[in-house]
Amino acid sequence: MRWTLPNILTLLRLAAAPLVPLMFLFLSRPFADFAALVLFLVAAITDWFDGYLARLWGQESRFGAAMDPIADKAMVIIAVVVITGYSGMNPWLILPATIILFREVFVAGLREFLGDQSRLLKVTKLAKWKTTAQMVAIAVLFLGTGLKYYEVGHPPLVGEPRLPWSSSWSDLATQLGLLLIWIAAVLTAITGWDYFDKARPYLRDDHGR
Repeated sequence: MRWTLPNILTLLRLAAAPLVPLMFLFLSRPFADFAALVLFLVAAITDWFDGYLARLWGQESRFGAAMDPIADKAMVIIAVVVITGYSGMNPWLILPATIILFREVFVAGLREFLGDQSRLLKVTKLAKWKTTAQMVAIAVLFLGTGLKYYEVGHPPLVGEPRLPWSSSWSDLATQLGLLLIWIAAVLTAITGWDYFDKARPYLRDDHGR
């Protein structure tokens, strides 16, 4: 491994994945929710920058190509589990979360089965957009859970601005987060099917005969 800036950013994102549940373990709420929000915004930004800088500076590496999707998946999977629990097991969140988790396990299994042919399932541009959509959606959902926890402990003040189309700011953030996570789930399903379609010839019993 070369200690280039793109590789360092990837490693930092990988190390940040287990910080999400630790935040809720050691920080009081809603500070944990807002810290997770910031973490995911930073992760979404560095996810774009590490690949861009690697291409710009000619620092693309096998280590980066391997660790980058692992770091993304680790952050998303861990956060989806945490946010689902703190959202009261909302079924409108559980379904897209299930799609996301199933796809990640499914594609990982395909790559393991294909072995040397796993290069056929290299990360596509749409898959990168999918990951970014997942991270932004999770960040917005953490904003919603944080605001909800804050609002429960701090009733609105007299004269405080309210939203005419929603009962609270937390409801708006949660509704937006749910919309974004559904968009992310659709992109996740599309990329999952694309990978499966590429792998299908290698799954046939008569392949290589």
